[in-house]
Amino acid sequence: MNKKSKKCKIIQKDNLRNKQFQKDINVISKNQKSHKTKYDFAVGGQAVMEGVMMRSAHFVTIAVRDPNGKIIIRDDQFTPFAKKLKMSKVPIVRGIIALFESLYIGAKSLNFSSKVAMKEKISEKGFLSRKPFFAKISADEQKNKKTKKQKIEKYFYDFGMGLMIILSYILAIGLGLFLFKYIPLLIADLSQKYFTIIADNYILFNTIDGLVKIFIFLGYILAISLFPDIKRVFEFHGAEHKSIMTYEHNLPLTPENATKQTRFHPRCGTSFIFFVLFLSIFIYTLIPQADDFWIKLWQRIAILPLIAGVSYEILKLSAKYQHHFLIKLFIKPGLFFQKFTTKEPDKKELEVGLAALKRALELEKDFKTL
Repeated sequence: MNKKSKKCKIIQKDNLRNKQFQKDINVISKNQKSHKTKYDFAVGGQAVMEGVMMRSAHFVTIAVRDPNGKIIIRDDQFTPFAKKLKMSKVPIVRGIIALFESLYIGAKSLNFSSKVAMKEKISEKGFLSRKPFFAKISADEQKNKKTKKQKIEKYFYDFGMGLMIILSYILAIGLGLFLFKYIPLLIADLSQKYFTIIADNYILFNTIDGLVKIFIFLGYILAISLFPDIKRVFEFHGAEHKSIMTYEHNLPLTPENATKQTRFHPRCGTSFIFFVLFLSIFIYTLIPQADDFWIKLWQRIAILPLIAGVSYEILKLSAKYQHHFLIKLFIKPGLFFQKFTTKEPDKKELEVGLAALKRALELEKDFKTL
């Protein structure tokens, strides 16, 4: 096969991908026009290792397929932190709280799914809560009470695991700040030294900063998608979206119906990341420009929660007014980003996503009858 024919095949594949993406966008638009929302509450979720976590109004459920092929389902009743703190009606603040809440639930979900994958012992009931250190021991637990040596070993094991989790969080936050704060600002700062037009225009300076973040994000996603395990997570991300779309279109929750749905969802966390990257360009422009690089860096880190809170409010509004022409245009880049963070799931992956969703809906139904 000569180089010319190879090039033609690559172009044909790219055209097919672009046509499929446009087809999916048209499906979303068509559904928005023809379908009035009838579901009682919004459902969100997250892909985990070999599974999907779903979050409804009052519950968090998770379904993971174990190495033997069995779907393991767990659930927990959950009250949002913002509601507990009586901040659920305070704009921006509720978004900041929701961000940390999502990180907490996401970490717990990933931890549970990794335990299932590694065939470790898991809780027979929920997966979010953990028994307090001074909790009363039940009669069954009393019978199987561990020796002093075993208790000490377990204590050090739990302490070590806790320390590992804390260190991994610190490392992840540090890497995130380095990739998405330090490097973009450094490139923008260096560019203004060589181009006076950038030095004289703070909006252009922040635009370069924002564009570098977007390219780093896309590069990071493309790089990790080369790993087979991450590719599987992206497929389960697609299964999560398709399952939720099936529910929102009031169709029976079957793999056959879910397969027909688009894997791009307007309320996806990927769209939230896009809003954060996009909004940072405008919000940074409102801050007085500091001459020192490190002051600029710390300013940007300090207002990151504010940007996240504003992005959360925009995401909520875009979901509420998704039928509006301007909103459709605004959410399109976020949907485009999902081309990289989702993959087409197979039937077995859809079964897992639907299992988590069905469990959440069953619990909500029972909760209403109480």
